[in-house]
Amino acid sequence: MKYQHWYEFTFQKNKCSCSSKSKRVQNLKENLPKDDLDTAHARREKEYQQYKKREHTENILIAPPNLPLGYPTHGVQVLPLDTINLPGLQVNADLPKYTVSLEASLGILDILVNISGITKCQVYSKGEKNLTISTSNIRILNLILKSITYTSTVYDIDSLDIVKFTLNEHTAQIPISIRQPPMPRLHDPGKENNISDLVTITTKTFLRYDKLRVLLKSIRQYYPDMKVIVADDNDTPEKIDDPNVEQYIMPFAKGWFAGRNLAVSQVTTKYFLWVDDDFVFTNETIIEKMVDVLEATDLDLVGGNVAGNYFSFTLFLKEGGKDGDCLHWRKGTYYTIPGFPNCGTAAGVVNFFLAHTDRILGVGFDPKLSRVAHTEFFIDGLGRLRVGICSDIIIGHQRKVKPKDKELPEKFNKYKFFRKSNADQVRFKLGLLYFKNRLSCFIKE
Repeated sequence: MKYQHWYEFTFQKNKCSCSSKSKRVQNLKENLPKDDLDTAHARREKEYQQYKKREHTENILIAPPNLPLGYPTHGVQVLPLDTINLPGLQVNADLPKYTVSLEASLGILDILVNISGITKCQVYSKGEKNLTISTSNIRILNLILKSITYTSTVYDIDSLDIVKFTLNEHTAQIPISIRQPPMPRLHDPGKENNISDLVTITTKTFLRYDKLRVLLKSIRQYYPDMKVIVADDNDTPEKIDDPNVEQYIMPFAKGWFAGRNLAVSQVTTKYFLWVDDDFVFTNETIIEKMVDVLEATDLDLVGGNVAGNYFSFTLFLKEGGKDGDCLHWRKGTYYTIPGFPNCGTAAGVVNFFLAHTDRILGVGFDPKLSRVAHTEFFIDGLGRLRVGICSDIIIGHQRKVKPKDKELPEKFNKYKFFRKSNADQVRFKLGLLYFKNRLSCFIKE
């Protein structure tokens, strides 16, 4: 009973619960339309099963104790329809006779050595899914085992075969990854190693051309030749007169994440720097420092400090069963990055960050989120992106000035109307977390 109590306490406490009535806990299901509650859950479960099939979730393999078989437990990989030598196979046992068998499901097994002159040794089913070796000589047996090959017979970019390796009552399981590695996509930094060949600045503008022009002027003070891509969903577009600015006009009020997607999709450099249109470059906005961090680490994205706002957060996912998982949001970072004492790892950062273009395109910005959205991108990137933040890389923020003349208040109020999420938009956003990310609740701690 004591053991059972310890087991339940240790493991059941890690299961998430959304029963709390705290304002910090968002029960996401409550934001779905009432007439769609049951059918939405069923649709989500169907999509989740298809997702798991694509992701090829691996089963846990347990090795039996004192096994007299030597075999690889990890790291065996073969290209689709290719052949490899199956390494590490051996038997360590003193028996009068040895009968060893191997069984594959997604490939065939063969041997490289010629056994025609070897007496008292038989090999059955060469070149098939099942291979059996029978001999009384352990030295010959281990020689044959060293020569066994595995050939993939299934073309798939990412599959897993479990080969059974059996001696009498002893059985081992050998995981073989059938995988087509993705093609590299390399970006040429140029002969001069110019920062403008490595980085493109991206932003989105909406009803704030005055702010955008201040931003562009500050960029040109420090990076006169760097390309800037502007996604623009204003109702009355104004042409930006700058030879190094690419301005992409969108439908009016198309939205925040749609604009981000458009801007990043046009980047041709290895990295892009995301900035808001009301930021301003200063002598502390040193893009080269961000590049140094990404080049020296395996991070995909590194954020900075916005006018003293060194903001970052961490995300922790807890399993919640068929109702969905719980996502815990906390301020701060996970740990300090070795070699960069002013930088730490996180799950999300502010709207000032440098990122690997290809890695971000692999996550994308959900265009369903047209108004206030930020954390949602990093939720989509959880488990896909390595994120960092540095407090000593700083960009300025333009002062908020209330309009005084007669024309500006209308534009100011119009911007506030689009900038602020209403109750329906908030409910939609939370409902999207329920379905798309299979979450039961979102908890701010």
